[in-house]
Amino acid sequence: MNPNGVHEVHLNLNVRGLPLSATLEINERSNRLLREGRQVCKLGLGQSPFPVPQPVVEELRANAHQKDYLPVRGLRELQGAVADYYERTQGLSYRPENVLIGPGSKELMFLLQLVYYGDLVIPTPSWVSYAPQAHIIGRHVHWVPTREDNKWLLTPEELEHLCESDPTRPRIVILNYPNNPTGYSYTDEQLRELAEIARKYHIILLSDEIYGELQYDGGHCSIARYYPEGTIISGGLSKWCGAGGWRLGTFVFPAELDWLAESMASVASETFTATSAPIQYAAVRAFAGGLRIERYLWNSRRILRELGDHIHQRLTGMGLNLDRPDGGFYLFPDFSPLRGKLAERGIGTSRELCNHILEETGVAMLPGVAFGRPEEELTLRLAYVDFDGARALAAVEQIAPDKPLGEEFLRRNCTKVVTAFDLLQDWIEG
Repeated sequence: MNPNGVHEVHLNLNVRGLPLSATLEINERSNRLLREGRQVCKLGLGQSPFPVPQPVVEELRANAHQKDYLPVRGLRELQGAVADYYERTQGLSYRPENVLIGPGSKELMFLLQLVYYGDLVIPTPSWVSYAPQAHIIGRHVHWVPTREDNKWLLTPEELEHLCESDPTRPRIVILNYPNNPTGYSYTDEQLRELAEIARKYHIILLSDEIYGELQYDGGHCSIARYYPEGTIISGGLSKWCGAGGWRLGTFVFPAELDWLAESMASVASETFTATSAPIQYAAVRAFAGGLRIERYLWNSRRILRELGDHIHQRLTGMGLNLDRPDGGFYLFPDFSPLRGKLAERGIGTSRELCNHILEETGVAMLPGVAFGRPEEELTLRLAYVDFDGARALAAVEQIAPDKPLGEEFLRRNCTKVVTAFDLLQDWIEG
């Protein structure tokens, strides 16, 4: 208690000054502007626009009465369904006990860093919460810069250069593909080469494949195929199943890392205890797949692929250089080719670029600095999700599978996203 009789609050130094997650902050800021009567195109928060598939909703409804605490590691039937899913989609063999269920993959990532004493290696740009989690826990973060001309992907040479100076140092390397924030993914050959380096230096790979089912060609490949003994696969329901608010994540461990899973489960037993029972029962249906789920996924990919291609065309037409996205619903354009014109408006950083665009056009995006890039680099992340996914899914059913959707479809069913780039183009040309 201080001399004024007020109890002092002492914050952990690792938490003091920690800001709200950038993606959540931009969503709240966008909502404030909307409440003020402003028109806002929300390209900040990366939330799936699509509804939860109806078979999964029906399963949740049927299990709403489930009220008992479930095992810390997860409902046995769900563990089995997740293991079967990876055998069906990736040809990987896991036992149900290799699966750990948590209240979102974000929570499981936090627990992993908490129980494993080692450096966290993150290729940049990267998702906004990897590094802050390490900062909260007090782990050392090693950023590995990537290059735009290589689609912002980590190369084997970059990974080896990091490891060879201290080859026995314990490390967790995060790979995320299709990637948030870039929308790009690795080829099978690139994954195979990265796996060789990981095996050479006994790296633990955290393979964040939460967007795997949204790879546009449907051919997502897990690096666990090439480095099964050292790879933890992170997944969940939030992105491919439209169920971000359900908060269900999955970690799948090789038998060689069961000691790590056991340690995480011990901490889980003292923190979140168990993931919501009704959600776990419903998730069994999601991971079981079937024709209705596959059709939902095929149509979701079809819409996102055409929307991503449309946005790519719009951005390159504005003078930017970037490749088409491979999956998910993000792009990470660099506005450096327009630096001279932007400097005339007093814009020299990614934060300034985002703020000017939001205030002057109503288009909300995130600055590249939030994803680990230099402040003066004029990169932005945009999430093309501000549309009614249920309406778009219904509309796409009326178009033959071999026909392109076309700009008219996108303007009618993804109106705010397409409008955002009309506004952005007018702003750039103005």
